[in-house]
Amino acid sequence: MNEASKKSGSSVKVWVLPTLVAAGLGLAAWQPIDLEALLEWGEQIGTTWWFLAAVMVAVAVLFTFGLPGSIALWLVAPFNHPVLSTIVLVIASTAGALGAYRFSGHLGRDWKPSGASGKVVDVLEQRGDMLTLLAMRMLPGFPHSVINFASGVLRLPLPSFIAATILGLTIKWGIYATAIHGIADAVEGDEAITVGTLVPLFVLVALTLVGAWARRRLTDRAESGG
Repeated sequence: MNEASKKSGSSVKVWVLPTLVAAGLGLAAWQPIDLEALLEWGEQIGTTWWFLAAVMVAVAVLFTFGLPGSIALWLVAPFNHPVLSTIVLVIASTAGALGAYRFSGHLGRDWKPSGASGKVVDVLEQRGDMLTLLAMRMLPGFPHSVINFASGVLRLPLPSFIAATILGLTIKWGIYATAIHGIADAVEGDEAITVGTLVPLFVLVALTLVGAWARRRLTDRAESGG
């Protein structure tokens, strides 16, 4: 696969999660199915302590072994206040990130993925400071599993790793949770979807564009050795 194809594939991946969020919000807005009944059932289950605890454990385990756990956003955000959803997701994601950091420490420094993920490792090897980690955590387009594993393999400072994880994911999950919860409230209350409700989604799109630019800038700098 040539370099142009790799960059094209990377650009597509940047938009995967935002596109899924937009699709979900669109379905909620147009209601092709009876979403009110679905939301009512979800509120009965999704707000219970045992369900939230189970989601947190599942996310932590999945992230520890480099598996996708972001689907948990849809199990939590529509039914709970954005602040609670953000706290739940940040705690679970941080626990999973720490688990992956510890687990990947046993892989050895020979571990390195290929393609765009390998470039992320190159960036962290050259610039593994807190600001770089924070940018990667906050902006869409940087795979969390690669960040976690690379940080453990490279033995980046744990305090900076944890601080960047908590702060970056608080911002990122907060925006996602606010957007999804706002749409769910509008659907449940038979209210019109206003511009104010969609502001978090606009912010998400802006972050996605910035994330795509930042990823290209950082990976290009890593390739040039700058």
